[in-house]
Amino acid sequence: MTGTVLIVEDELFIALDLEDTVKAAGCTVSATCGSLSAAMEAIENQLPTCAILDVRLPDGEVFPAADRLRNAGVALIFHSGHADERQLKERYPEADVYSKPCSPSRLRDAVMRAVA
Repeated sequence: MTGTVLIVEDELFIALDLEDTVKAAGCTVSATCGSLSAAMEAIENQLPTCAILDVRLPDGEVFPAADRLRNAGVALIFHSGHADERQLKERYPEADVYSKPCSPSRLRDAVMRAVA
């Protein structure tokens, strides 16, 4: 399995767990970002195959980054404790949406499907 995954998560321990999950899926982490501004910069530097996105970040909601990624054809996986699944699916019908906490195996499988 190949592919690069952008992680946008402001909680350090969750971000570290997500990095392990991505690696377990046989993928590479392109960047781990704890803010919207860092995510936007990472997208400019390297477009990933897939992105795991928390919704609420210290400097705003993730939607500007998600829109840019979606428009570039990047697979989106939302992983958030503050997400309204119905609203996310309306805005991003192709995205996977998981509420925190979510088992690492479910996220690993989602990443594997996204990069396949």
